[in-house]
Amino acid sequence: MRHAQYMTWPRAFAIAECLWTPKEKKDWNDFSKRAEKHLDRLDMAGVKYAPSIYDPIITATKKDTATVVVKLETEIEGLSIHYSFDNSFPDNFYPSYKESLTVPKEAANLKLITYRYGKPIGRLMVIPVSDLRKRAGIK
Repeated sequence: MRHAQYMTWPRAFAIAECLWTPKEKKDWNDFSKRAEKHLDRLDMAGVKYAPSIYDPIITATKKDTATVVVKLETEIEGLSIHYSFDNSFPDNFYPSYKESLTVPKEAANLKLITYRYGKPIGRLMVIPVSDLRKRAGIK
């Protein structure tokens, strides 16, 4: 049952938004704020949901034949992305993403987490550098 809840929410909010809101009135920022209010309700009810709305969007490109550059974005306004390449677990005292990152040659993983108002809101993500290299088209 918990997995069914996880797979349903907040996807059901997005489907309802697509089906019931006229195209000219659709606004991502407005929708995401309303969806977050529903997530608070789901928390109070003990319902499990996918928190992926808070996960960073990761784009890896190659700078040259061996260098990976990572661009990070969020779907939700007001989040800061904190990261590390040194295999430690980032928190709000670690660097906050501001501009594209060049992956250090000695790095094994990129670790990311999103914060809002100094508190963690997203999941800790661990992305192996080997995966970033594949995404960038580097073998």
